[in-house]
Amino acid sequence: MQPSVLVFDVNETLIDLESVAPLFGELFGDERVLHEWFTRLVMYSMTVTLSERYVDFFTLGGGVLRTLADRYHVRVTDHDTARLQTAMRNMPAHPDVVEGLNLLRDNGFRLITLTNSPHREGAPSPLDNAGLAGFFERQLTVDTRRAFKPAPTVYRQVCEVLDVIPAECVMVAAHEWDLLGARNAGFSTAFITRRGIPPLSVRGLPQPDLVARDLPDLAERLSHLRRADA
Repeated sequence: MQPSVLVFDVNETLIDLESVAPLFGELFGDERVLHEWFTRLVMYSMTVTLSERYVDFFTLGGGVLRTLADRYHVRVTDHDTARLQTAMRNMPAHPDVVEGLNLLRDNGFRLITLTNSPHREGAPSPLDNAGLAGFFERQLTVDTRRAFKPAPTVYRQVCEVLDVIPAECVMVAAHEWDLLGARNAGFSTAFITRRGIPPLSVRGLPQPDLVARDLPDLAERLSHLRRADA
């Protein structure tokens, strides 16, 4: 079956995590701590899910920030964790995203997001704040299933909400762990090489079906595949 639903990860894939780096530079004296924080945040989100527990992604992120503060012997206050949550809700889109989403929408794809980040009732989502919400049919969050990606139930949610089968879906992400989870649920996968990071190459693990440098490149590759199948 020709995939017709593109399911986008949000953090790093669509919106720019690097915009939060100045806060880490202020708190830790080194903006590169941002990536240590995010890597630990993802690791602990998976650990929480495997342990059959749940707190939302931003709450967990505040805890990871305080853990790093203890490690680096710096002072982090409740106000600082609130600033981090505000920054995470207000990250800008990558420069290529609007052009790419327009191309994909014009090519007839259904556009959905699936994110670890929570949505506060009655408050703008990170996609709203980035000016991207209007491109998407649905904004889905792991909060509904109280489990983080790459738990299979998170991807199954997409199929249940949209009334589609996994073969109709392509997961688009800049994280290999997200794509492995989606592949396990029966999705096709597309890897976006943000920050020049290539896909994980390990014998015995599935590779992404598509690799693109940005969203316009992804749109061109998907269009080429459609023309080839026509």
